[in-house]
Amino acid sequence: MGQKNQLWWDLPAAESFRLHQQIYRIAPADFQRTQDELVDLLGVRHLLNQPVRELSLGERMKMELTAALLHSPDVLFLDEPTIGLDVVAQHNIQKFLKHYQAVRQITILLTSHYMKDVAALCRRVVIIAHGQIMYDGSLAGIIDRFSSHKVLSLQFANGRLPDDLARYGDVVEVNEPKAKLRVERKVIADVLSAVLASHAIEDVSVEDPPLEEVIAEVFAQSAVAAADDEKTPAPAVN
Repeated sequence: MGQKNQLWWDLPAAESFRLHQQIYRIAPADFQRTQDELVDLLGVRHLLNQPVRELSLGERMKMELTAALLHSPDVLFLDEPTIGLDVVAQHNIQKFLKHYQAVRQITILLTSHYMKDVAALCRRVVIIAHGQIMYDGSLAGIIDRFSSHKVLSLQFANGRLPDDLARYGDVVEVNEPKAKLRVERKVIADVLSAVLASHAIEDVSVEDPPLEEVIAEVFAQSAVAAADDEKTPAPAVN
């Protein structure tokens, strides 16, 4: 399921579902049972007989998901399934996919540049850049491997920022009396201790950088490595 429509634009989704039944030779009883399960889980039963062109984007994506799952595949390929959807529709699609995978134990392969989908759905992540696998492992492992810093968020008790804020790390955001600093992972404990010892703090948090930022760094490193490889002369052959 991706950005190419499986459903006939001017016909109700139910008609396209019946076509899929014939293409995949699904027994009538199995087809009806699976369709009922999917449309109820996705909350679109009342839209089955409405022309697809009259559906919202979120409703169409739910119908596309139904069409993709009617034949109960062992592997579901998804190409940016929530692109263009509002926050509620994105959440509903993600919630459905997590539930369906847990119940049916199918394999779902998601290709996406939208990191919220990746964070919500994926346990294993593969990053490919310049034709090379840069990473294959857990989502948390990406940050541990490729991020060299953490984000320290501070809210100062006296209502104003100290003059020496920059000595603790790179200041990335200021909204007095709050500030965010980029701090090297290896010194975060020392920096936090120093800040708390020198200033009155109302609130503090230490977080990993956004996943989008870490992924961008991975691709930046890959681009540098690829450029270096191009500059390296080929070995002479006698």
